Amino acid sequence: MSEVFVGFAIVTLVVATGYLTGRSTILGPTALDVLSKAAFFVFSPALLFIVLGDADIQVLFSALLPVSAAAATVALVVYVVVARLARVRGAGRLTVGGLAASYVNSNNIGLPLAAYILGDPALAAPVLLFQLIVMSPIALTILDFSHQGSLSARRILSGPIRNPLIIGSMLGVLVSWSQVQLPDIVHEPLELLGQAAVPTLLFALGLSLASQRLWEAQEYRVEIAVAAIVKLMVMPLIAWLLGVFVFSLAPHALFTVVILAALPSAQNVFNYSQRYGVATPLARDSVVLTTLLSLPILMGLAFLLAPL
Repeated sequence: MSEVFVGFAIVTLVVATGYLTGRSTILGPTALDVLSKAAFFVFSPALLFIVLGDADIQVLFSALLPVSAAAATVALVVYVVVARLARVRGAGRLTVGGLAASYVNSNNIGLPLAAYILGDPALAAPVLLFQLIVMSPIALTILDFSHQGSLSARRILSGPIRNPLIIGSMLGVLVSWSQVQLPDIVHEPLELLGQAAVPTLLFALGLSLASQRLWEAQEYRVEIAVAAIVKLMVMPLIAWLLGVFVFSLAPHALFTVVILAALPSAQNVFNYSQRYGVATPLARDSVVLTTLLSLPILMGLAFLLAPL
């Protein structure tokens, strides 16, 4: 269990480094934009390709996939309904909030946690797959529409081949399915680039906190609170209910889906919102807040549900 504390400490220190660097202004005013674009167009696609390509296809499409997919979908719908009742408007803003409430940090927290607590890092792959193959294309299409102000059928259909994250994910699944062994000259550079994704996203998150304090954007406070509650409390409960009463999962599988559902919001949500200029304070504060609050929740769930 100490590895979990170490993992969270590493995340916190990298974000803090970004914050201190941002406060010093040594990188200039364009640093956040450059880092976010580098993560979006280069580092993250490489990481997703390697993670999904190296995963066992049977694990990717195991019984964990429908439970994780259903829990994320229900959590997103719950957030949107509550946000609409709170008079939140705008498809892009609702999309960012919905992602903050349902899109889990399956990369830099989920993968290590799956390795240390669940015993196999590949167990995080199904939820990662659903998020990148289903949730991301839909969300990015909506954000693209919010950013552009218009959307055509051609633009919708071409979305998957224009988005580097989706391209990397689909190619990774194809490699996993075909069981192709990539030569080192291809695999190693992509793996090296992918290793830069997580620290870059965390560092950029810290940079953004240097320009605006946490919880300072008053217009987003209700949405941030709702997103955090849905993400850390409602979504794990949904996963547990589905796992027990609908899918009748074995104890270890049930423990896996609940733990993965309780992960904090992913840095990808901040990356998407910053890329399209939509509700960035909502995404940033949700990621930071859920990351800070998720550790005791994850520890409690591990105590209650971990198979003996």
